Amino acid sequence: MLRRRFKQTSSLKERLAERANEIRAQAEALPPGSIEREQLELQARQADTVRHINEWLMSPGLQPPK
Repeated sequence: MLRRRFKQTSSLKERLAERANEIRAQAEALPPGSIEREQLELQARQADTVRHINEWLMSPGLQPPK
C-alpha cells in the first residue's frame, strides 16, 4: 500500500496561525453568545496553544539530556 506524501509549503507555526485567524473570522460572523461562536473561539485558542507549545519544544534552550 502506497502512502500519499505532501510537501508542506509553509511551516507548522504559520499554518496554525493562519487556521486560528480563519476560525476567528468565522466566529466574528456569528452572534455573540451563540454555542457555535463559543466552539469556534475555543478551537482558535487551542490552535494558538499548540503553536506556543511547538515554539517551546523547538526552542534552542530545550536540549536532550547527555
